[in-house]
Amino acid sequence: MDSIYSIDINSLFKITIERNASDLHLIPGAPPYIRVDGKLEPLDMPIIASETLKNLVYSILTEQQKSILEKELELDFAYSISGVSRFRGNILYQRGTLGAAFRVVPYKIPDIETLELPRGVKDLCSLSQGLVLVTGPTGSGKSTTLAAMIDYINSNRSLNILTLEDPIEFLHKHDKSIICQREVGSDTHSFSKALRHALRHDPDVILIGEMRDLDSISIALTAAETGHLVLSSLHTQNAPLSISRIIDVFNDDKRSYIRQQLSNSLQGIVSQQLIPRKNSTGRVVAVEFMLNTPAVRTLIREGKEHQLYSIIQTGNALGMQTMDQSLFRLYREGKISMENALNFCIDKKEMNRMLAII
Repeated sequence: MDSIYSIDINSLFKITIERNASDLHLIPGAPPYIRVDGKLEPLDMPIIASETLKNLVYSILTEQQKSILEKELELDFAYSISGVSRFRGNILYQRGTLGAAFRVVPYKIPDIETLELPRGVKDLCSLSQGLVLVTGPTGSGKSTTLAAMIDYINSNRSLNILTLEDPIEFLHKHDKSIICQREVGSDTHSFSKALRHALRHDPDVILIGEMRDLDSISIALTAAETGHLVLSSLHTQNAPLSISRIIDVFNDDKRSYIRQQLSNSLQGIVSQQLIPRKNSTGRVVAVEFMLNTPAVRTLIREGKEHQLYSIIQTGNALGMQTMDQSLFRLYREGKISMENALNFCIDKKEMNRMLAII
């Protein structure tokens, strides 16, 4: 099969944007696929051969990126088309050939007011120190929420903001704050090494793209405890699981200390999912929001995170809400279907109880 494809990769990116897709997938033996409103659909194009796919993705890589891919067998990177969009790319080997996925990252950072988040999320941007987590599955908008929070801080406070990302997604410009964005691979060799040096850069705010290992979690907790506002993400479904994920990274002999450290430094957890809108295109965000109240701190210290849900459920006066409460509100407002309220809920028994009240 001819290794020259019928369309170049930049044109595929432009089609992805024109179709309002969130992702572009290239895999040998299939046509290009895009993800629209959470669902994959093929483009009406020829099947891509393995050598063709390699030519497509190599056409946008630097020599250094090609070398990393061939050595590590996988690569995360960012790519821009002027006037169109930025893309977060992941290329990997599968069954001896390349596969690639690209996430659309708009140039324009959305205003935090437009994201339909609980009001308390914006209030977290005014804190002087502590840890704020944005969690959720892949493709749930975590990066967008974090970018909007950084943009709000940048527009309203005079601070030194340092971001550590793999790769850099949203591009920030200096406003009231100054911003230093570092990318793992091109600006630093590792998250943990960059984090250790970050504390010497006199930051007020540190964004860690993802807390992914013991080193990054340890340093993030220490930074949050010592006068820095730390924003980061986790691939967890809700607040209790986020607490457990952090604690479980450490050995048994350190967990008591980490619980104490986390209970003191945590400020809030925003857990989100994107749910298909009812009877229309697009998706709407469902958000669980937990603040670190005295009751929450006690449960974290005592290892009783399974009881956190009852605290969140009864914390509406403070702006807290569970994922199921958020889904129920979206259903009641006619934004999502009952089917999806049940499909995406945490506790089906609790969701059915709420639905029965209507």
